[in-house]
Amino acid sequence: MTHPEINPIAINLGLIQIHWYGLMYFFAFILFYYLGKYRIKTNPWYRLNVKILDDLFSYGALGVIIGGRLGYALFYQPIHYFTHPLEIFAIWNGGMSFHGGLVGVLSSVWLVARKYHKEWFCLTDFIAPLVPIGLGFGRIGNFINQELWGKPTEVPWGVIFPKVDLLTRHPSQLYEFFLEGVLLFLVLWIYSGTQRARKKISGLFLIGYSLSRIIVECFREPDHHLGYLFESLTMGQLLSLPMLLFGIYLFLSNND
Repeated sequence: MTHPEINPIAINLGLIQIHWYGLMYFFAFILFYYLGKYRIKTNPWYRLNVKILDDLFSYGALGVIIGGRLGYALFYQPIHYFTHPLEIFAIWNGGMSFHGGLVGVLSSVWLVARKYHKEWFCLTDFIAPLVPIGLGFGRIGNFINQELWGKPTEVPWGVIFPKVDLLTRHPSQLYEFFLEGVLLFLVLWIYSGTQRARKKISGLFLIGYSLSRIIVECFREPDHHLGYLFESLTMGQLLSLPMLLFGIYLFLSNND
């Protein structure tokens, strides 16, 4: 199939333009909040309240945006953004790093944990099942923007991205939507529905995301300005490997 070439601007009000990429984040934040409220009611062992959720929401949203954008600038195009620093603020053009966003969110969670005297891993275990929602919506935004496309392929579900070329390519954005968004959400949501030992849910999230990212990167074109690192690894795979190891460590640790 050929990409439908959806206009990246969802709503055009003249001076105000609302992009699909931004709307994806808006939808993700809203679902995060309301699912978080549901989990506070159904998972009393976290001993959280709506006030804490409000801070997790607001601090976390800033952490995602600031960390994700700075991470993309640092990991993927440091020279470009060093010479064009104002473009860092143009998030509507795409270009967000999950790994940078993760650092931003973890920093935000640390601030909330300190404010309310909560254990850090208690809060990361709580938000871990909610994070895949944002990942899934973000990949839809990538598909709409025709970015992060896959390698050429002959599979029948291949997609032609006219903004790139006329080759049929893996819709790697949709692969990630399914693995990082849908599948990882279902696994974590079901697993966290029962009280678990501390750090298990956080560890499972890191394992699930890292494996999904490492696998999909095999079907995705590496960033043209980076290419492959060490002849065969992409930047996404390189950044995901320590996450995978740390996730395994957390999941296998004996915790109360």
